[in-house]
Amino acid sequence: MTAPTPQIPLIDLNDGRAIPQLGFGTYQVPPADTEKVVTAALEAGYRHFDTAQMYGNEDGVGRAIAASGVPREELWLTTKLNNSFHERSAALEATERSLEALGGRIDLYLVHWPLAMHDDVARVWEVMEEVRSDHPVDSIGVSNFTPANLARLSEAGLSTPTVNQIESNPYFVNDAVRAACADRGIAVEAWSPLAQGAVFDDPQLTALSEQVDRSVSQVVLRWVLQRGDIVFPKSSNPERMRQNLELFDFELTDEQMASISALHNGTRSGPDPDTFDWRG
Repeated sequence: MTAPTPQIPLIDLNDGRAIPQLGFGTYQVPPADTEKVVTAALEAGYRHFDTAQMYGNEDGVGRAIAASGVPREELWLTTKLNNSFHERSAALEATERSLEALGGRIDLYLVHWPLAMHDDVARVWEVMEEVRSDHPVDSIGVSNFTPANLARLSEAGLSTPTVNQIESNPYFVNDAVRAACADRGIAVEAWSPLAQGAVFDDPQLTALSEQVDRSVSQVVLRWVLQRGDIVFPKSSNPERMRQNLELFDFELTDEQMASISALHNGTRSGPDPDTFDWRG
């Protein structure tokens, strides 16, 4: 039985569309399990899903959505162009495969990584602009782009991405990139919001969760939302899926927000975009 969909705020994008601020992530969901996990997320009430060509699970996401009976207009699907497909012909072929896997339409299509050794991020962005014009791809954006990467797009006279999906969590707040995005009207999506589970062992976050009578996960996700960012936690546990949707009936105080931000120590959970160049 499908749970009622909670009222999730929408974030306005610079292309006139609006994206649900909370969704469901599929990073590290095994392809063999994806259809079952996404089906459970749909039943819990999720309508915004984030996947990627790199994850190898677009097919499972697409099958779960096709079988769900949820009207397509109620859904938001994001996927990402893989690193090995930055050249035009490869990008177009990869896009066609993603569209087929996801039922013929992509709401948001991101460049997954800028690639440290790629001397011209503008070139792949020109391909993304072509994809948006010629395919059922509604919005385009980037992932893991630094302020310098974003500046290259502006210098080339290209369109502004709608979204930049970046690592952001209490230990790596990434405020320099968030500020660069704000200056350009780019919405921020926070990946690894729970720092790959590190938050669960943090005594300060545990104490704060007890103070507000919420789980550590709920507290950290609420912090992300109140910062104005988009977030899509992942869980294979249906109860935790439901719990991660229960974020809109409480607020953190300014003092509590500041105490979480003060945990920043510069520790990344994932690769540094300035050095990462994996072409898988």
